[in-house]
Amino acid sequence: MARDSADINVRSYTSQIPFARHLGFELTKFEDGESEIRYTAKPEHLNTFDVTHGGACMTLLDIAMAAAARSQTPEIGVVTIEMKTSFMRPSVGPLHARGRLMHRTATLAFAEATIYDEQERACAHATGTFKYVKRRLPTGPGSANALRPPSTD
Repeated sequence: MARDSADINVRSYTSQIPFARHLGFELTKFEDGESEIRYTAKPEHLNTFDVTHGGACMTLLDIAMAAAARSQTPEIGVVTIEMKTSFMRPSVGPLHARGRLMHRTATLAFAEATIYDEQERACAHATGTFKYVKRRLPTGPGSANALRPPSTD
């Protein structure tokens, strides 16, 4: 089952990412270097051909890879260093992306993800490199910590 470490788990992971929450992503697998996210594009997420916009697909792939990378050590965050995406067919209807951690070093994760349609046809595929970063300290009005993005140094 999904790990419950540092309040990161299969039920809360995508809800902590505002853009994933906005798109309606539902993380259904988050364990052992693998992830799965379900997504059905809303009308405002479609392109002029009435298929899921490439940017929404790339976000789905990015988050699926990041979730796979984090699933072994959910208390450590990741930031995307680079990503390559190939679009193979239109992404239409309910979709799901499966992410897989391919290799990990002390500081980097190498992952891949594929988006599938309801017929299990591959629609898009991506590979990416992610850097492991410590989670930020709490920020905001009640915190002494300044809001700053994680370092990729």
